[in-house]
Amino acid sequence: MSPHKTSAWPLALVYAGLIVYASLFPFEGWRDQGVMPWFFLTAPLPRYWTAFDVVANLVGYMPLGFFLVLSALRTGRARYALRLGVLAASALSLLMESLQVYLPNRVPSNLDLMLNMAGGALGGFGAWSLEKLGALQRWSRFRAEWFVDDARGGLVLLALWPSALLFPTAIPLGLGQVAERLEARIVDLLRDTPFLEWLPLRETELQPMLPSVAWLCVLLGLLIPCLLGFSIIRRAGKRAWFLVWVCFFGVLATALSAALSVGPEYAWVWLSAPVKAALASAMVLATALIGVPRRASAALALLALGVNLSLINQTPVSPYFEQTLFLWEQGRFIRFHGLAQWLGWLWPFATLVYVLSLLWRQESKN
Repeated sequence: MSPHKTSAWPLALVYAGLIVYASLFPFEGWRDQGVMPWFFLTAPLPRYWTAFDVVANLVGYMPLGFFLVLSALRTGRARYALRLGVLAASALSLLMESLQVYLPNRVPSNLDLMLNMAGGALGGFGAWSLEKLGALQRWSRFRAEWFVDDARGGLVLLALWPSALLFPTAIPLGLGQVAERLEARIVDLLRDTPFLEWLPLRETELQPMLPSVAWLCVLLGLLIPCLLGFSIIRRAGKRAWFLVWVCFFGVLATALSAALSVGPEYAWVWLSAPVKAALASAMVLATALIGVPRRASAALALLALGVNLSLINQTPVSPYFEQTLFLWEQGRFIRFHGLAQWLGWLWPFATLVYVLSLLWRQESKN
């Protein structure tokens, strides 16, 4: 299969970038500590570790190994696929652990390296085993039957959507709330410089979101991935099944985010009556749009993204939400804070760019 026909390679690149971010976060305090970058290779095994650290380092590299080997298999490099994938994942882990030597807030470990390598090998072996069992051929047939030929970007975005929902949001499914943070960051960067006077700052404070606006944002938050899927799925009958899975993964990821933030006993506290009504309304509206042509689906997705981002970014971050973010920035969540945060911030904007490119390609074909 042509390398331009598989989603595995862009997924591998995206996941590698996320690993780099998670491994080097918060990117502060770089300094030479007077030791060689690879000193940890011959150091004794760490005396203190937790089951969470072991699982996180093992599982964290499994998708990378899987996507690397899968991309090699799907691009005609089956003979070297397993070796190339495992070596690439191991090399990335070695590089990340070596760079952590220069970050005082991070501790390089030979145990972490071994677990990362084992995770990459397990993920790569999983992809190789699926190939031997014929599962990849069945996926190729499934993709050809369900999705259009140029669906790679949309499939990558849909695969990343549940992960983007793991970072706490001010309202359920409310991805892309970046305006207030971006403005504060720019002000900090330009402080004590003449350029600060040129910055077009808001003259009025952001106002809390009205219940009706929150309801609309939840509705659009679920409708947007549905419309994105409609723009790459061939037939209306298959779109109906797709709606069920979008709702399932959206609700599940949001519940998992709540459980990670405030505890498992509060996993469903966000699912209030207005949120249930918004989710149900989104499913009804998406069902009514099942038969809409692909180009119209992309145009509606573009409209929904514009409205949703505009509404969400006109709302301030509440103190209660700041407390939730504080919990994510502490303890075990430090490894995932920056990773999930950037996914939650950038997913709507990446989808916006993809939908625009999809409309442009369709226009150029006509």
